[in-house]
Amino acid sequence: MDLKIAGRTAVVCASTSGLGEGVARALAAEGANVVVTGRRAELARSIAAQLPSAIGVGVDMMSDGGPEQIIQAATEAFGSVDILVLNGPGPRPATALDVTTEDIGTAMASVIQPQQRLVSLVLDGMRERGWGRILAVSATNIVEPLPALALSNIARPALAGYLKTLATQVAPEGVTVNLLLAGGFRTARRDAVEATKAARTGRPAAEIQAEEAAEVPMRRFGAVHEFAAVAAFLCSDLSSYVTGTAVRCDGGLVHSL
Repeated sequence: MDLKIAGRTAVVCASTSGLGEGVARALAAEGANVVVTGRRAELARSIAAQLPSAIGVGVDMMSDGGPEQIIQAATEAFGSVDILVLNGPGPRPATALDVTTEDIGTAMASVIQPQQRLVSLVLDGMRERGWGRILAVSATNIVEPLPALALSNIARPALAGYLKTLATQVAPEGVTVNLLLAGGFRTARRDAVEATKAARTGRPAAEIQAEEAAEVPMRRFGAVHEFAAVAAFLCSDLSSYVTGTAVRCDGGLVHSL
């Protein structure tokens, strides 16, 4: 299927590993110019060198001027930005009983402020051209909160509320805004978390993996390319009537419709 984004320029945040890297590779395979970003500059450039038309930008999105640095590099290399994939780490694990007012402020700032700044830097151009795709990589806890992720349960739904409001306002101008919610995926980060848990409990990592996978109706974790394929569609010309929605890619993990 031709997604009709060849020659479009896509900025993919936090794309030096995991789901972000998968999305960057999927968009590149569809002929898009891709801006690979991450704090590890050499890795960003290395991944970009493997793609047909891409640059790597080493930047901390949370730093002052980080979003501006990303968009400046993208426009200098390829011109206007047509696709923006928002992505980044969530707040630290915590229960609702553990969080402080300061924790909440930090979580809101880290999850929302750099994302909103990136949107503001590309949105006018998208509206003027009558075409744009903004996609936020998020998590299923905006639908079904998790007890050990109280800070994420606060901040991620707030970002979703902003993006939903934005989607309604820019829909007449050909700009779509969506979220893609990830369930459990087989990534290096998940492997590391399971290895740490195995070391702490003295249990085999394979046993922990099987136990956690059994909670998913499909009885397995997703592969990165499965998530990336859905993301590429939502960033494509073919998804022009899909906006203001949160699509789940979770193997049926969330219990609600």
